[in-house]
Amino acid sequence: MIMAVSMFFCACGNCAEGNITKEKIDSDKQVKFGYALGSDVGRNLKKQNFDFDVNAFLAGFRTAFTGAESKMTEEEIGAALQEFQTEMIAKMVEERTKKAAENKEAGDKFLAENKTKEGVKTTESGLQYIVEKEGEGESPAAEDTVEVHYRGTLLDGTEFDSSYKRGEPVKFPLNRVIKGWTEGVQLMKKGAKYKFFIPSELAYGEGGAGEQIGPNSTLIFEVELLSFEKAAK
Repeated sequence: MIMAVSMFFCACGNCAEGNITKEKIDSDKQVKFGYALGSDVGRNLKKQNFDFDVNAFLAGFRTAFTGAESKMTEEEIGAALQEFQTEMIAKMVEERTKKAAENKEAGDKFLAENKTKEGVKTTESGLQYIVEKEGEGESPAAEDTVEVHYRGTLLDGTEFDSSYKRGEPVKFPLNRVIKGWTEGVQLMKKGAKYKFFIPSELAYGEGGAGEQIGPNSTLIFEVELLSFEKAAK
């Protein structure tokens, strides 16, 4: 990040933002690189919801980069950064806790309403599912390796993963995925297609997964069991 910012300043020199025109960006490679890197850094800082004075940030960077006299001692800088970090961590924890509570409430409400709908079955663990197509033969055990096509979405319909879009199914040991999958796919037979509604405690829980699956998210999966291999005895 620091390298990106420094390249941005090197490219732009002492120019004000208003002097960086589209013509300059198109005609000068260094200006183009600098503007692109600066934009990338700005987006990342904004995404992380950092709260600071942008002009002071630019002034501090320029002072340090050019070797000018700093308005803060090293001790003051270290203390300020430590305070900033502590405040940001506390803010992130607070926001994540709030989001976790919101997701849990939304998930519980959805599942309570969903279980009353026609065709929805609920297991003892709270897993809900709809049989869209029955299969034939045996069902896999938890230790078996299954081959499936699937599509995963959030309650609002946001798709976070899809083997269909990638154009190829996936294979994995059934006991090495989330609990909702381990339990649910064992209900299926080869060729079956089910729709699973997975409570957060049977999915990724309070930890969530990646950027899209937040804490305590209830997940919806469409799963097609193509085949499975029995585990070696």
